[in-house]
This record gives sequence, C-alpha cells and structure tokens, in this order.
Amino acid sequence: MSKRFTLGIEEEFQLVDTQTGELSSRAPLILEKGAAIFGENIKPEMLQSTIELISDVLPDIHVARRDLYAARAQLVKCVDKEGLALISAGTHPSSDWQDQLSSEGERYQELAREYQDVVLSDLIFGLHVHVGVGDDALMIKVLNQVRTWLPHLLALSSNSPFWVGRLTGLKSYRSVQWKRFPRSGVPPIIASYAAFENHVQQLVDMGAIDDGKKVWWDVRPHAYFKTIEFRIFDMPLTIDDTLALAALCQALVAKLVALVEDGKQVPIIESTFIEENKWWALLYGLDATIYDFERKKRVPMREAIRSLLDFVHDQAEEFGSLHEIQHLYNLLGNAEGTGADRQIAIYRATGDTAQVIRYLREQTLAGIELSRVAT
Repeated sequence: MSKRFTLGIEEEFQLVDTQTGELSSRAPLILEKGAAIFGENIKPEMLQSTIELISDVLPDIHVARRDLYAARAQLVKCVDKEGLALISAGTHPSSDWQDQLSSEGERYQELAREYQDVVLSDLIFGLHVHVGVGDDALMIKVLNQVRTWLPHLLALSSNSPFWVGRLTGLKSYRSVQWKRFPRSGVPPIIASYAAFENHVQQLVDMGAIDDGKKVWWDVRPHAYFKTIEFRIFDMPLTIDDTLALAALCQALVAKLVALVEDGKQVPIIESTFIEENKWWALLYGLDATIYDFERKKRVPMREAIRSLLDFVHDQAEEFGSLHEIQHLYNLLGNAEGTGADRQIAIYRATGDTAQVIRYLREQTLAGIELSRVAT
C-alpha cells in the first residue's frame, strides 16, 4: 500500500543572518555549496533569502523521517559555516521584502516582468506535500473530495502571524499574500482529467501561462509526477509538525481512494464555500469555527480536525504513521497551539520580534543531531 501512496516533501526555509536574525540574500552561495551535498534536491526561489529543500520519492513516513532529519542537519551545517541560520515559518517576523534580492536567471526575470511587485513581495515560505496516486481519473476524483479539508490543513500548519514587523491579527498571513496571485486558492470542481488538461491548454493558448506549473491552486494534480500536491501549508514550526502533516495527507488520500474504489465518496463542495472556511482558518487557526457541510452547522476547528483524524485513523494504522497522527491529536490539546500561536504569545509577553526570531531558530533545530553530520 505504501508503494502506491508515495510521498514527496518540499520545504521552503528562511535564510537569516546568525547575528541579526534578519533575512539574508545569500542563497546563491548556499546553493553552490549545497549542490555537492544535495544535488538537484536543493533549489532557489524567487527571492535570495529562500532555500528550498526537496526530498526524494519516499515510500513511507519512516523513510521520510530518516531522510528529512538527515537533510535538515546537513543544511544547517552548511549554512552555519557561512554565518547563517535557518528559520521554519511562513513569514519572517520583521524583515521587509524590499530589502531582499531577486534570484537571477531567465525564469525569475520573466516572473518579475509578469507579476511585478506581486512576486517581488512574495516573501512567504510554504510546505508542499505530494502523495502518489498514479491513475489520472482516480486522482481527479480524490482531488475534488480532498478540497473540503484544506481549511483544516491550513489551521494545523498556521505559522505566519507577522508581516514586516507588524503583528497582523491573522494566524496565516502568508495565505493572504499568496491569494494575490492568479490561479491560486481552492481549485474548482473538475469534471475529469481530460477537463483539467483542457483547462491548462486553454490557459496556454491564451498566453496566460506556458505550462501547468503556473496553476498554483492550494491542492492540484501534478501532471509530471502523477501526484496530488498539497500547497496549502505554511512552513510549519518543527520538523515533527512537517512529518505529521505529510502523514495526514497520505492517510487522507488513501482513505478517499479506498472509498472511491468501494463505490463511495464524500460530498463534493463548491469552492466558494470552502473559501469561506479557509478565511476563518487563516484568521483564527485552531481557534476558528467553521461550517460542517455534513452536519450543516458551525463547529470549532479543533472538533472538525479531530473528526478528520478519526476519519483517517485506519489508513494511518496501515501506513504505520499513528505516531505522526498522534502528534496532531496532541497539538489540538496543547495550550501552546501552533507556531502562529506560540509566536504571538512570545511577542505579547516581550514586545520584541527578536525574541520571536530566536524561538523560531530554536524550534527549526529541535531534534536535529548536528554531531552526527560530517563537517
């Protein structure tokens, strides 16, 4: 079963100066040095203060845990030698996008020409999780259903309450920044894989995009990898948060596939209604209340997420990922909340974004055994 529902995990890290804690546009140096370690698994993003680390295709969550811990430790060692550090969060607490350098190369120049300040101010950091499905028709059926839980997934990862030094009042300000892009947000209901291909081709014919990679929905069918790609997440606070979210995505996709193959499916909801729940999720995170489409009433987000975890429990047991799912149950019951809640608490107690930055750096390193990494 795990061979069918493979995982791929893409993490976007903030690159900060170890002395000031502010973002540093030195990604080209780290990419050059990291190539010998990571090969093609380390990538640039639009701004030079971002490093993207991409996993191999992972057969199960146990291999994912081993590989992600090892890769993060290697990357930390690599940046530390240059007086830099990593932060795992959806936005930086204080740095300004206007102080960041854009990445070089034709692709990034093209993006800057096409989107101007919308992309140049794209100082946000996310987690993407791929789950292998393989069959095109099945992938679309599952995609239509999984959209309902996008707000739940966002709430669990919420970790971006700041923007340019200001406490925004939102748990995921990253989501607001990303919403400015075309072809983003909750995807529409898709009739078939052929309809999806036709949709993409029409955009290409219009000159709007050059390929399907510029369809930036919160969850999308990935035409190259034959995966369902979850793009809704803020970059979570800890590596254990990341692994738990990946395990949840895998279990949820597997659960929906099992229902489809048994001739069943969950209700398919209009995108505009899911967007309403997403708004409450990005605003309040785990403290939100959202609309339950099955019970036709509003419920606390924590209750809704517990129902989701219960729903996928049998699949998680088969994958051997109950440890990761339990991590999410624990998160719901933890008074400290998600990364966003913890950042807000520190700032309200100290009034100092430097203290928030220090905490984020510590949590990014939590559980990482640097002593095992060769220098």
